Amino acid sequence: MSRRNCWICKMCSNESKRLPSNLTLEEILQWAQSFENLMATKYGPVVYAAYLKMEHSDENIKFWKACETYKKIASRWSRVSMAKKLYKTYIQPQSPREINIDNSTRETIIMNIQEPTQTCFEEAQKMVYMHMAMDSYPRFLKSEMYQKLLKTS
Repeated sequence: MSRRNCWICKMCSNESKRLPSNLTLEEILQWAQSFENLMATKYGPVVYAAYLKMEHSDENIKFWKACETYKKIASRWSRVSMAKKLYKTYIQPQSPREINIDNSTRETIIMNIQEPTQTCFEEAQKMVYMHMAMDSYPRFLKSEMYQKLLKTS
């Protein structure tokens, strides 16, 4: 989504005072109740990802979403291919979007990457989810972006 067409970007830069018609105040308020609520709604993950991108820390949500997709892969060949891609992008030290996980989790993934299971990245995904819930999420609720959404709706 380009910045020219992104309703979140337009709203945050005061180019637009309108939200998508199906984004309700109820949904926006629900996001403040818990991180789980934010992630379970239609627009919550989209808005949160835009916030993380503005904060230059969107690798966590991208990894989390990629893991959600990965877990649904039934084909062994596709799973191996996606596992290698996830490793090279997020797990490998000095990778383009390296996530913050402990060394033992990283080592376990390295050992399992040759024959990856659907749960191969589960522990790393849980760690990233906790990082987002405990660190980024509280900042998001205090952010200008979230406050503008509340006022605009």
